[in-house]
Amino acid sequence: MLKGFAMLPPRFSAVALAAVSVALGVGVAAPAQAKEPPACAAISFRTIVPGGPDGVQDAGLYKSRFAKIEIKADVKGGLGTNYYMVVNGARVDGPATPPKLATSCLTAKNVKTPFAKQPAGTCVGDRFRVVIDRSSGKPVAAFFGLQNDAWSYCSATTL
Repeated sequence: MLKGFAMLPPRFSAVALAAVSVALGVGVAAPAQAKEPPACAAISFRTIVPGGPDGVQDAGLYKSRFAKIEIKADVKGGLGTNYYMVVNGARVDGPATPPKLATSCLTAKNVKTPFAKQPAGTCVGDRFRVVIDRSSGKPVAAFFGLQNDAWSYCSATTL
């Protein structure tokens, strides 16, 4: 019996002990359910603030239990000249040709198809979006830049 409950009458001891165990979380817990990631997701990022120091600057970070996605910018003259994606600590320069992405996923995340391709090794825009498509086997993270109301492909990788 718990210390301090010995003075209670026997009929109250069982009730008090049950109340304390519930309050402390001692008891039978429901089994945890493993939550699957969504089949299609998008994370939006902004550009860096103009006037920052030259070099590599952090533009955005997204971290979940499934991946860590960073957006970095090469800055020259206080302006972002090239943005790129870093997934789980590795820079993604991607393939020049975008991987197959589900059109329904892109449409659901407001990326109009067909989309343009930015020159290899360059990614600029007013905003950025990473679309994660898990509908076709291996999940793919594709990085897009928004220029004049049109999304254009920058790079992609499998997660």
